[in-house]
Amino acid sequence: MGSGPPTYEGEPTTLPVADPEELGELVPDTVLDGARYGTFTLRAASLRGDSARYRGESRRDALLTARFGTGDSALVLVVVAGGVRAAPRSQHAAREMCEWIGGAVGRSRVRLADDLHTADRGALKSGLHRLTARGYGRLRARATTLGLDPAEYTASVRCLLLPAHPACRTRVFFGVGGGGVFRLRAGGWQDLEPAPGEPDTASGPPQAPPPEPGTSEPGTPESHIPEPRTPAASAQDPASAHDITPGTPVGGPFLFRASVARPGDTLLLCGEGLAGPLRGEAALADHLAERWAGPEPPGLAAYLADAQTRVKGYADDRTAVAVWEA
Repeated sequence: MGSGPPTYEGEPTTLPVADPEELGELVPDTVLDGARYGTFTLRAASLRGDSARYRGESRRDALLTARFGTGDSALVLVVVAGGVRAAPRSQHAAREMCEWIGGAVGRSRVRLADDLHTADRGALKSGLHRLTARGYGRLRARATTLGLDPAEYTASVRCLLLPAHPACRTRVFFGVGGGGVFRLRAGGWQDLEPAPGEPDTASGPPQAPPPEPGTSEPGTPESHIPEPRTPAASAQDPASAHDITPGTPVGGPFLFRASVARPGDTLLLCGEGLAGPLRGEAALADHLAERWAGPEPPGLAAYLADAQTRVKGYADDRTAVAVWEA
């Protein structure tokens, strides 16, 4: 996609340098995962960007997919984290953030599941906000221990909570920093990224009736993906001041969105490496809409091929999690 062929080769070339005493720290070029629970099918992929492949650098993005509990009471969590470009141990920071949030959600899964089933948006938002803030506190403490600048040992994070019970269609997104959350509905993409200070207009009870066909929920325009919001504009919004956690990434107010899934929806959670070209290159948005609008989700191999569709001018890591609603 784009004005011409991408600069770098389309396949991995140079491996990162390995330390024989720390082989457990090696990060694979690509990870791929998937599952099916209740009414949804999950696909997840994280791959090294073309630039990192060319330079022999490790993938900075980290991906966690986890199921807590069993049966209809299970809770599925997906975490996408992206380390700071060119910062030392950036992948470690991203991985640590994934593990902290995963552990905290797992330990609180019963309460979170109850809040999801009762659509208690206030409890979910406040609890997940505290959980995320504590994660960044741990990163700052770890940076001090390592002798690193806390502004470098940090990561953007995007999370998705999915209840396994087929009767509960509440989907909860929360995060801080760069990336995006989108929904493919009726053949068109909607940008669900909440503006700082914006009320959670997409929330609702699990059994709330869906909007009429051809209409959109408030704050989720259809037809195209708008331009990304700038950090400078976000910082000037006084309504978002209470959501800003000290020490989080630049432009990093806490973001939260709860929505009710409809059959036929496809929800996409991604890091900045895919959110950027998805917003900036209409041909990519159209291509993925065509590929993912079918009645059946793609298999893992087909999903990976779609997720790594190359766009000239975009060479960062790609991490994408898609959820198909039956």
